[in-house]
Amino acid sequence: MNKVFLIGNLTRDPELTTTNSGISLCRISIAVSRRFANADGSRETDFFNVVAWRAIAENCAKYLKKGSKIAVMGSIQNHSYEGTDGTKRYTTDITAEEIEFLSTKGDAGTIDGIASGVASTEPDTGLQPIDDDDNNLPF
Repeated sequence: MNKVFLIGNLTRDPELTTTNSGISLCRISIAVSRRFANADGSRETDFFNVVAWRAIAENCAKYLKKGSKIAVMGSIQNHSYEGTDGTKRYTTDITAEEIEFLSTKGDAGTIDGIASGVASTEPDTGLQPIDDDDNNLPF
């Protein structure tokens, strides 16, 4: 199983591009603080490159900016290529399946226009929120 969950902050503004066939692609980088402090008492940070496709990519480019806090659910992918100097180079990316926008209005990122803050490949279910003040709920 190849599944990863990360929560972190964008280290730069999202970069939206399109493939030759017109599919949207967004590259973002997030900083994720480690859970525990090191011997010096400070918490180290890891940096991850995230790739989002299609509607998720477009929403990331539209609503996120440097400093926005997000949660990413996806898979890890390794790639290799030959550098200009002829050496083989390796990269590791997180391919996003879902990205949830965690910043609130007024924080580094704004999510105006997105009710749930979730960008997903899942189809819209059309479900509406229930007013929990209603005394007609069965529970």
